[in-house]
Amino acid sequence: MTILLLGSGGREHAFAWKMTQSPLCEKLFVVPGNAGTAAIAENVAISATDFEAVKALVLKENISLVVVGPEDPLVKGIYDFFKNDESLKHIPVIGPSKLGAQLEGSKEFAKEFLMKHNIPTAAYDSFTAETVEKGCDFLETLQPPYVLKADGLAAGKGVLIIQDLEEAKTELRNMLVHSKFGAASSKVVIEEFLDGIELSCFVLTDGKSYKILPTAKDYKRIGEGDTGLNTGGMGAVSPVPYVDAVLMEKIETRIVKPTIEGFQKDGIEYKGFVFIGLINVKNEPIVIEYNVRMGDPETEVVVPRLKSDLVELFLSVADQKLGDFNLEVDPRSATTVMVVSGGYPEDFEKGKVISGLENVTDSIVFHAGTKLDNGNVVTNGGRVIAVTSYGDNFQEAIKKSYQNIDKLSFDKMYFRKDIGFDLI
Repeated sequence: MTILLLGSGGREHAFAWKMTQSPLCEKLFVVPGNAGTAAIAENVAISATDFEAVKALVLKENISLVVVGPEDPLVKGIYDFFKNDESLKHIPVIGPSKLGAQLEGSKEFAKEFLMKHNIPTAAYDSFTAETVEKGCDFLETLQPPYVLKADGLAAGKGVLIIQDLEEAKTELRNMLVHSKFGAASSKVVIEEFLDGIELSCFVLTDGKSYKILPTAKDYKRIGEGDTGLNTGGMGAVSPVPYVDAVLMEKIETRIVKPTIEGFQKDGIEYKGFVFIGLINVKNEPIVIEYNVRMGDPETEVVVPRLKSDLVELFLSVADQKLGDFNLEVDPRSATTVMVVSGGYPEDFEKGKVISGLENVTDSIVFHAGTKLDNGNVVTNGGRVIAVTSYGDNFQEAIKKSYQNIDKLSFDKMYFRKDIGFDLI
Protein backbone atom coordinates (compact mmCIF):
# COMPACT_ATOMS: atom_id res chain seq x y z
CA MET A 1 0.00 0.00 0.00
CA THR A 2 0.97 3.64 -0.41
CA ILE A 3 1.07 5.62 2.83
CA LEU A 4 1.27 9.33 3.64
CA LEU A 5 2.97 10.59 6.80
CA LEU A 6 2.51 14.22 7.83
CA GLY A 7 5.29 16.08 9.67
CA SER A 8 8.95 17.00 9.52
CA GLY A 9 10.59 16.20 12.86
CA GLY A 10 12.42 13.42 14.67
CA ARG A 11 9.10 11.81 15.58
CA GLU A 12 8.18 11.53 11.90
CA HIS A 13 11.59 10.15 10.91
CA ALA A 14 11.15 7.46 13.59
CA PHE A 15 7.68 6.61 12.25
CA ALA A 16 9.03 6.50 8.68
CA TRP A 17 11.98 4.31 9.74
CA LYS A 18 9.61 1.80 11.32
CA MET A 19 6.85 1.87 8.67
CA THR A 20 9.26 1.34 5.78
CA GLN A 21 10.36 -1.92 7.47
CA SER A 22 6.84 -3.30 6.94
CA PRO A 23 6.18 -5.52 3.92
CA LEU A 24 2.79 -3.77 3.69
CA CYS A 25 4.45 -0.41 2.95
CA GLU A 26 5.11 -0.31 -0.78
CA LYS A 27 5.65 3.47 -0.96
CA LEU A 28 5.85 6.17 1.69
CA PHE A 29 5.34 9.89 1.12
CA VAL A 30 6.29 12.40 3.83
CA VAL A 31 4.86 15.94 3.94
CA PRO A 32 7.08 17.94 4.19
CA GLY A 33 9.73 15.62 5.72
CA ASN A 34 13.42 16.29 6.34
CA ALA A 35 16.83 15.05 5.16
CA GLY A 36 16.40 11.81 7.13
CA THR A 37 13.02 10.90 5.65
CA ALA A 38 14.32 11.85 2.18
CA ALA A 39 16.76 8.92 2.41
CA ILE A 40 14.01 6.30 2.97
CA ALA A 41 10.83 7.85 1.56
CA GLU A 42 9.68 10.56 -0.85
CA ASN A 43 9.35 14.04 0.64
CA VAL A 44 6.73 16.38 -0.82
CA ALA A 45 7.28 20.11 -0.22
CA ILE A 46 3.78 21.10 0.86
CA SER A 47 2.49 22.15 4.26
CA ALA A 48 0.93 19.51 6.54
CA THR A 49 -1.87 22.02 7.27
CA ASP A 50 -2.64 22.76 3.59
CA PHE A 51 -5.50 20.25 3.46
CA GLU A 52 -6.39 20.91 -0.18
CA ALA A 53 -2.79 20.24 -1.27
CA VAL A 54 -2.75 17.09 0.90
CA LYS A 55 -6.02 15.97 -0.74
CA ALA A 56 -4.58 16.48 -4.24
CA LEU A 57 -1.51 14.39 -3.34
CA VAL A 58 -3.61 11.60 -1.78
CA LEU A 59 -5.82 11.30 -4.87
CA LYS A 60 -2.95 11.61 -7.36
CA GLU A 61 -0.78 8.95 -5.67
CA ASN A 62 -3.65 6.62 -4.68
CA ILE A 63 -2.69 6.83 -1.00
CA SER A 64 -4.63 4.43 1.24
CA LEU A 65 -3.51 5.39 4.77
CA VAL A 66 -2.65 8.78 6.34
CA VAL A 67 -0.61 8.97 9.56
CA VAL A 68 -0.51 12.36 11.28
CA GLY A 69 2.63 13.14 13.30
CA PRO A 70 2.27 16.69 14.73
CA GLU A 71 -0.60 18.34 16.58
CA ASP A 72 -1.28 21.27 14.23
CA PRO A 73 -3.13 19.38 11.45
CA LEU A 74 -5.13 17.48 14.10
CA VAL A 75 -6.22 20.61 15.98
CA LYS A 76 -7.12 22.19 12.62
CA GLY A 77 -9.34 19.17 11.84
CA ILE A 78 -7.67 16.98 9.22
CA TYR A 79 -9.56 13.89 10.47
CA ASP A 80 -12.90 15.67 9.92
CA PHE A 81 -11.71 17.06 6.55
CA PHE A 82 -11.18 13.49 5.28
CA LYS A 83 -14.35 12.12 6.89
CA ASN A 84 -16.56 14.83 5.33
CA ASP A 85 -15.08 14.64 1.81
CA GLU A 86 -16.74 12.15 -0.55
CA SER A 87 -13.48 11.36 -2.37
CA LEU A 88 -11.46 10.90 0.86
CA LYS A 89 -13.80 9.42 3.46
CA HIS A 90 -12.77 5.81 2.72
CA ILE A 91 -9.11 6.62 3.57
CA PRO A 92 -8.27 6.10 7.25
CA VAL A 93 -6.52 8.90 9.14
CA ILE A 94 -4.51 7.93 12.23
CA GLY A 95 -5.30 10.76 14.61
CA PRO A 96 -8.30 12.07 16.55
CA SER A 97 -11.20 14.19 15.35
CA LYS A 98 -11.05 17.97 15.74
CA LEU A 99 -13.08 17.68 18.96
CA GLY A 100 -10.70 15.05 20.34
CA ALA A 101 -7.71 17.21 19.39
CA GLN A 102 -9.04 19.92 21.72
CA LEU A 103 -7.48 17.87 24.53
CA GLU A 104 -4.21 19.40 23.35
CA GLY A 105 -5.57 22.46 21.55
CA SER A 106 -7.12 23.86 24.74
CA LYS A 107 -5.70 23.37 28.25
CA GLU A 108 -9.11 24.44 29.63
CA PHE A 109 -10.96 21.78 27.57
CA ALA A 110 -8.51 19.16 28.86
CA LYS A 111 -8.95 20.20 32.50
CA GLU A 112 -12.74 20.13 32.15
CA PHE A 113 -12.54 16.62 30.60
CA LEU A 114 -10.33 15.41 33.47
CA MET A 115 -12.65 16.82 36.13
CA LYS A 116 -15.79 15.52 34.40
CA HIS A 117 -14.45 11.95 34.25
CA ASN A 118 -12.90 11.97 37.75
CA ILE A 119 -9.34 11.55 36.47
CA PRO A 120 -6.74 12.76 39.00
CA THR A 121 -5.26 16.17 38.10
CA ALA A 122 -4.10 19.37 39.80
CA ALA A 123 -6.58 22.01 41.01
CA TYR A 124 -6.89 24.89 38.52
CA ASP A 125 -8.78 27.92 37.24
CA SER A 126 -8.62 29.79 33.94
CA PHE A 127 -8.53 33.52 33.17
CA THR A 128 -8.65 35.99 30.28
CA ALA A 129 -7.47 39.60 29.88
CA GLU A 130 -10.81 40.75 31.35
CA THR A 131 -10.31 38.66 34.51
CA VAL A 132 -6.55 39.12 34.89
CA GLU A 133 -6.84 40.73 38.33
CA LYS A 134 -9.00 37.80 39.52
CA GLY A 135 -6.17 35.59 38.31
CA CYS A 136 -3.73 37.57 40.45
CA ASP A 137 -6.08 37.06 43.43
CA PHE A 138 -6.22 33.31 42.68
CA LEU A 139 -2.41 33.15 42.68
CA GLU A 140 -2.47 34.49 46.26
CA THR A 141 -4.49 31.41 47.36
CA LEU A 142 -1.78 29.01 46.09
CA GLN A 143 1.57 27.96 47.49
CA PRO A 144 4.68 28.60 45.34
CA PRO A 145 5.85 27.67 42.80
CA TYR A 146 3.09 28.97 40.53
CA VAL A 147 2.19 27.22 37.26
CA LEU A 148 0.91 29.34 34.34
CA LYS A 149 -0.16 27.58 31.14
CA ALA A 150 -1.11 29.24 27.87
CA ASP A 151 -4.47 27.72 26.89
CA GLY A 152 -3.62 27.26 23.19
CA LEU A 153 -0.79 25.64 21.24
CA ALA A 154 2.60 27.23 22.00
CA ALA A 155 4.96 24.54 20.61
CA GLY A 156 5.57 23.06 24.05
CA LYS A 157 6.89 26.36 25.44
CA GLY A 158 3.72 27.97 26.84
CA VAL A 159 4.18 26.81 30.45
CA LEU A 160 5.86 28.97 33.09
CA ILE A 161 6.81 27.75 36.59
CA ILE A 162 7.60 30.70 38.85
CA GLN A 163 8.73 30.81 42.50
CA ASP A 164 7.92 34.45 43.30
CA LEU A 165 4.30 35.63 43.67
CA GLU A 166 4.87 39.14 42.27
CA GLU A 167 6.78 37.74 39.29
CA ALA A 168 3.93 35.28 38.68
CA LYS A 169 1.43 38.16 38.63
CA THR A 170 3.65 40.11 36.21
CA GLU A 171 3.98 37.10 33.88
CA LEU A 172 0.20 36.48 34.03
CA ARG A 173 -0.34 40.07 32.85
CA ASN A 174 2.37 39.59 30.17
CA MET A 175 0.58 36.51 28.87
CA LEU A 176 -2.99 37.84 28.97
CA VAL A 177 -2.64 41.58 28.36
CA HIS A 178 0.62 41.75 26.38
CA SER A 179 0.16 38.48 24.41
CA LYS A 180 3.50 36.93 25.44
CA PHE A 181 2.60 33.73 23.56
CA GLY A 182 0.36 35.41 20.97
CA ALA A 183 -3.16 34.05 20.58
CA ALA A 184 -2.16 30.93 22.53
CA SER A 185 -2.18 32.96 25.77
CA SER A 186 -5.45 34.85 25.24
CA LYS A 187 -6.61 32.49 27.98
CA VAL A 188 -4.32 31.19 30.75
CA VAL A 189 -4.81 28.24 33.07
CA ILE A 190 -3.33 28.64 36.55
CA GLU A 191 -2.66 25.34 38.25
CA GLU A 192 -1.44 24.13 41.62
CA PHE A 193 2.14 22.89 41.48
CA LEU A 194 2.68 19.15 41.94
CA ASP A 195 6.01 17.90 43.25
CA GLY A 196 7.13 14.54 41.90
CA ILE A 197 8.83 12.84 38.96
CA GLU A 198 7.32 13.26 35.51
CA LEU A 199 6.81 10.49 33.00
CA SER A 200 4.92 9.97 29.77
CA CYS A 201 2.35 7.25 29.15
CA PHE A 202 1.51 6.63 25.50
CA VAL A 203 -1.73 4.97 24.51
CA LEU A 204 -2.98 3.99 21.06
CA THR A 205 -6.75 3.68 20.75
CA ASP A 206 -9.26 2.79 18.02
CA GLY A 207 -12.02 4.48 20.03
CA LYS A 208 -13.10 1.25 21.71
CA SER A 209 -9.97 -0.70 22.69
CA TYR A 210 -6.52 0.57 23.56
CA LYS A 211 -2.90 -0.56 23.82
CA ILE A 212 -0.46 0.98 26.27
CA LEU A 213 2.89 1.56 24.57
CA PRO A 214 6.25 1.53 26.40
CA THR A 215 6.70 4.27 28.99
CA ALA A 216 9.21 7.04 28.44
CA LYS A 217 10.60 10.07 30.21
CA ASP A 218 11.87 13.14 28.41
CA TYR A 219 14.05 16.03 29.54
CA LYS A 220 12.56 19.41 28.68
CA ARG A 221 15.07 21.93 30.03
CA ILE A 222 17.97 23.18 27.92
CA GLY A 223 20.53 23.01 30.74
CA GLU A 224 22.05 20.12 32.63
CA GLY A 225 20.44 19.24 35.94
CA ASP A 226 17.09 20.31 34.40
CA THR A 227 17.94 24.02 34.46
CA GLY A 228 17.25 26.87 32.07
CA LEU A 229 14.50 27.38 29.52
CA ASN A 230 11.94 24.79 28.45
CA THR A 231 12.54 23.20 25.03
CA GLY A 232 10.65 20.71 22.90
CA GLY A 233 12.77 18.01 24.60
CA MET A 234 16.51 17.32 24.89
CA GLY A 235 16.48 13.53 25.25
CA ALA A 236 14.44 10.58 26.46
CA VAL A 237 14.68 7.20 28.19
CA SER A 238 12.43 4.12 27.81
CA PRO A 239 11.29 2.27 29.85
CA VAL A 240 11.15 4.50 32.93
CA PRO A 241 13.06 2.45 35.54
CA TYR A 242 10.92 3.40 38.55
CA VAL A 243 7.58 2.49 36.91
CA ASP A 244 6.69 -0.87 38.42
CA ALA A 245 3.63 -3.09 37.94
CA VAL A 246 1.81 -1.44 40.86
CA LEU A 247 2.20 2.10 39.45
CA MET A 248 1.31 0.89 35.92
CA GLU A 249 -1.88 -0.72 37.26
CA LYS A 250 -2.84 2.59 38.92
CA ILE A 251 -2.13 4.48 35.68
CA GLU A 252 -4.28 2.08 33.67
CA THR A 253 -7.27 1.86 36.02
CA ARG A 254 -7.38 5.49 37.20
CA ILE A 255 -6.27 7.31 34.06
CA VAL A 256 -6.13 5.29 30.82
CA LYS A 257 -9.46 3.42 31.13
CA PRO A 258 -11.50 6.48 32.22
CA THR A 259 -9.90 8.52 29.41
CA ILE A 260 -10.96 6.07 26.68
CA GLU A 261 -14.38 5.60 28.32
CA GLY A 262 -14.65 9.42 28.48
CA PHE A 263 -14.23 9.60 24.69
CA GLN A 264 -17.14 7.18 24.28
CA LYS A 265 -19.39 8.96 26.82
CA ASP A 266 -18.69 12.37 25.26
CA GLY A 267 -19.11 11.15 21.67
CA ILE A 268 -15.50 12.00 20.78
CA GLU A 269 -14.21 10.14 17.70
CA TYR A 270 -10.66 9.09 18.48
CA LYS A 271 -8.45 6.80 16.41
CA GLY A 272 -4.90 7.64 17.28
CA PHE A 273 -2.37 8.33 20.00
CA VAL A 274 -3.09 9.74 23.43
CA PHE A 275 0.03 11.07 25.12
CA ILE A 276 -0.64 11.40 28.84
CA GLY A 277 1.85 13.59 30.68
CA LEU A 278 1.92 12.32 34.27
CA ILE A 279 3.56 13.19 37.53
CA ASN A 280 4.25 10.52 40.11
CA VAL A 281 3.47 12.11 43.50
CA LYS A 282 4.31 9.68 46.31
CA ASN A 283 3.47 6.76 44.01
CA GLU A 284 0.14 8.28 42.98
CA PRO A 285 -0.11 9.13 39.24
CA ILE A 286 -1.68 12.51 38.44
CA VAL A 287 -2.31 13.93 34.94
CA ILE A 288 -0.44 17.12 34.04
CA GLU A 289 -1.61 17.30 30.42
CA TYR A 290 -2.86 15.45 27.39
CA ASN A 291 -1.29 15.58 23.95
CA VAL A 292 -3.08 14.05 20.97
CA ARG A 293 -0.02 12.65 19.20
CA MET A 294 3.22 10.94 20.13
CA GLY A 295 5.83 12.98 21.95
CA ASP A 296 9.11 14.10 20.45
CA PRO A 297 11.78 12.95 21.44
CA GLU A 298 9.89 10.12 23.21
CA THR A 299 8.86 8.60 19.86
CA GLU A 300 12.55 8.09 19.11
CA VAL A 301 12.79 5.66 22.06
CA VAL A 302 9.26 4.18 22.06
CA VAL A 303 9.00 3.25 18.35
CA PRO A 304 12.40 1.48 18.24
CA ARG A 305 11.18 -0.72 21.13
CA LEU A 306 8.10 -1.90 19.19
CA LYS A 307 8.78 -5.31 17.67
CA SER A 308 5.35 -5.45 16.01
CA ASP A 309 4.70 -4.23 12.47
CA LEU A 310 3.72 -0.54 12.79
CA VAL A 311 1.63 -0.51 9.61
CA GLU A 312 -0.34 -3.56 10.80
CA LEU A 313 -0.84 -1.78 14.11
CA PHE A 314 -2.21 1.34 12.38
CA LEU A 315 -4.52 -0.74 10.20
CA SER A 316 -5.94 -2.46 13.28
CA VAL A 317 -6.73 1.03 14.64
CA ALA A 318 -8.39 2.03 11.36
CA ASP A 319 -10.51 -1.16 11.34
CA GLN A 320 -11.31 -0.93 15.09
CA LYS A 321 -9.65 -4.32 15.65
CA LEU A 322 -6.96 -3.08 18.03
CA GLY A 323 -8.27 -5.32 20.82
CA ASP A 324 -7.16 -8.38 18.81
CA PHE A 325 -3.68 -7.04 18.05
CA ASN A 326 -0.74 -8.68 19.81
CA LEU A 327 1.68 -5.85 20.60
CA GLU A 328 5.25 -7.09 21.05
CA VAL A 329 7.83 -4.92 22.82
CA ASP A 330 11.62 -5.23 22.88
CA PRO A 331 12.70 -5.80 26.51
CA ARG A 332 15.88 -3.73 26.02
CA SER A 333 16.16 -0.11 27.09
CA ALA A 334 16.37 2.65 24.51
CA THR A 335 17.71 6.17 25.00
CA THR A 336 17.94 9.18 22.75
CA VAL A 337 19.95 12.40 23.01
CA MET A 338 18.90 15.47 21.05
CA VAL A 339 21.64 17.48 19.35
CA VAL A 340 20.55 21.09 18.97
CA SER A 341 21.61 24.38 17.40
CA GLY A 342 23.56 26.82 19.59
CA GLY A 343 21.18 29.42 21.05
CA TYR A 344 18.13 27.12 21.01
CA PRO A 345 15.39 27.50 22.32
CA GLU A 346 15.92 31.21 21.65
CA ASP A 347 17.63 32.65 18.55
CA PHE A 348 19.72 30.20 16.53
CA GLU A 349 21.20 30.02 13.05
CA LYS A 350 20.27 27.51 10.32
CA GLY A 351 22.17 26.15 7.34
CA LYS A 352 25.17 24.72 9.23
CA VAL A 353 26.72 21.69 7.48
CA ILE A 354 26.53 18.51 9.58
CA SER A 355 29.49 16.16 9.30
CA GLY A 356 30.17 12.65 10.63
CA LEU A 357 26.74 11.08 10.08
CA GLU A 358 28.31 8.24 8.08
CA ASN A 359 30.55 7.34 11.05
CA VAL A 360 27.72 6.49 13.46
CA THR A 361 27.66 2.77 14.37
CA ASP A 362 25.40 0.80 16.72
CA SER A 363 23.01 3.76 17.10
CA ILE A 364 20.10 5.06 15.01
CA VAL A 365 20.21 8.66 13.80
CA PHE A 366 16.80 10.32 13.56
CA HIS A 367 16.74 13.66 11.77
CA ALA A 368 14.66 16.42 13.35
CA GLY A 369 15.58 19.86 11.97
CA THR A 370 17.60 19.02 8.87
CA LYS A 371 17.40 19.52 5.12
CA LEU A 372 19.44 18.72 2.04
CA ASP A 373 21.36 21.60 0.48
CA ASN A 374 23.60 20.93 -2.55
CA GLY A 375 24.20 17.36 -1.43
CA ASN A 376 25.00 18.35 2.16
CA VAL A 377 22.83 17.67 5.19
CA VAL A 378 22.43 21.05 6.94
CA THR A 379 20.70 22.26 10.10
CA ASN A 380 17.16 23.53 9.58
CA GLY A 381 15.77 23.92 13.09
CA GLY A 382 16.52 24.22 16.78
CA ARG A 383 16.50 20.51 17.48
CA VAL A 384 18.64 18.98 14.75
CA ILE A 385 19.29 15.26 15.31
CA ALA A 386 18.29 12.57 17.82
CA VAL A 387 20.79 9.76 18.42
CA THR A 388 19.02 6.62 19.70
CA SER A 389 20.67 3.50 21.12
CA TYR A 390 19.67 0.20 22.71
CA GLY A 391 21.15 -1.34 25.85
CA ASP A 392 20.42 -3.92 28.52
CA ASN A 393 19.79 -0.91 30.77
CA PHE A 394 19.50 2.80 30.09
CA GLN A 395 23.07 3.53 31.28
CA GLU A 396 24.49 1.18 28.63
CA ALA A 397 22.23 2.66 25.94
CA ILE A 398 23.02 6.26 26.81
CA LYS A 399 26.76 5.56 26.70
CA LYS A 400 26.44 4.40 23.07
CA SER A 401 24.48 7.53 22.14
CA TYR A 402 27.16 9.80 23.60
CA GLN A 403 29.96 7.83 21.92
CA ASN A 404 28.27 8.38 18.56
CA ILE A 405 27.47 12.05 19.17
CA ASP A 406 31.23 12.53 19.56
CA LYS A 407 31.54 11.58 15.86
CA LEU A 408 29.16 14.37 14.77
CA SER A 409 29.88 18.04 14.35
CA PHE A 410 28.36 21.28 13.11
CA ASP A 411 28.94 24.91 14.05
CA LYS A 412 27.64 25.76 17.58
CA MET A 413 26.38 22.20 18.16
CA TYR A 414 25.02 21.59 21.69
CA PHE A 415 23.59 18.65 23.64
CA ARG A 416 22.93 17.78 27.26
CA LYS A 417 25.48 15.39 28.75
CA ASP A 418 23.27 14.23 31.64
CA ILE A 419 20.20 12.55 30.10
CA GLY A 420 18.93 10.03 32.66
CA PHE A 421 20.83 11.74 35.52
CA ASP A 422 17.83 11.59 37.88
CA LEU A 423 17.23 7.86 37.36
CA ILE A 424 20.56 6.57 38.66
